[in-house]
Amino acid sequence: MSTTERSDYVGELNDLPDDSNIVKPYLVKLKQKARKEFGLDLSDGFLIRFLRARDFDFELSFKLLVNYQRWRRECPDISSSLGPGSVLPLLQNSYHAVLPQRDHSGSRVLLYRIGQWNPKDWTAYEVFRVSLMTSELIVMETETQRRGLKAIFDLKGWSFGHALLINPSLARKISSVLTDSFPLKVRGIHLLNEPIFFRPVFAMLRPFLPEKIKQRIHMHGSDYCDSLSDFFPLGVLPPEYGGEGPSVEEACQEWTNHLLRSEELLANISTSLTGDFVVAPDDQSAAYPPAELLRV
Repeated sequence: MSTTERSDYVGELNDLPDDSNIVKPYLVKLKQKARKEFGLDLSDGFLIRFLRARDFDFELSFKLLVNYQRWRRECPDISSSLGPGSVLPLLQNSYHAVLPQRDHSGSRVLLYRIGQWNPKDWTAYEVFRVSLMTSELIVMETETQRRGLKAIFDLKGWSFGHALLINPSLARKISSVLTDSFPLKVRGIHLLNEPIFFRPVFAMLRPFLPEKIKQRIHMHGSDYCDSLSDFFPLGVLPPEYGGEGPSVEEACQEWTNHLLRSEELLANISTSLTGDFVVAPDDQSAAYPPAELLRV
């Protein structure tokens, strides 16, 4: 299929199941390329993530796969230690959640509360590892492969102690995973309560971000409830952020529980040479959220 023809079918390709006869040639080609270049025999369930993340553009999908394998090799301090038990006190402090409801476009919505991270207790690498644990779990979801994610960062409580932990090397690694080394589409980044002294860190990150990501960054300030609702349905957002969904504490606790239930799965991903560890589609242990947390 030519590039022009492919662009006409991108929506259809992303929506097709993994075992579709139309999708299969793309998987076969990517599998053969990976075997030739790396000597790796990667599963279809793993490779489909890279194709969907780049809308079935083969060259871009393969480049993403190469970058993913490279950062896993070059950053073992992050990629090889994905056990939630190692950061459990941080998680129990309601630092992070994947909100139970997707937004109107089907994107996953991630929440990070920076004020719950004490820089005296947790290094930036340990905190970043939380994001990777979440990313490795949600990338297994077919709908998330298709619709991507949006992240909300509440910067209330950001301090000089936080800023001192973010150096250019870490900034580059974070930006790389955000943009070109992980098979997830970042559809939006929303910053709340951003203080003046956050700007130097943001200025450090910004040069590493592609223009497309820069255009998806939204700064809401301290008066964020009205502006957040322009981007997210009220049923998605917690009441603390002007919404009608489960509370922050409830959402954080449920996601922490999900990470703990997934500890063995995350350990398998950590120890895998390639990160290729795929669960069966009918494995409910990997499903999130539980039905009782969903509110219509």
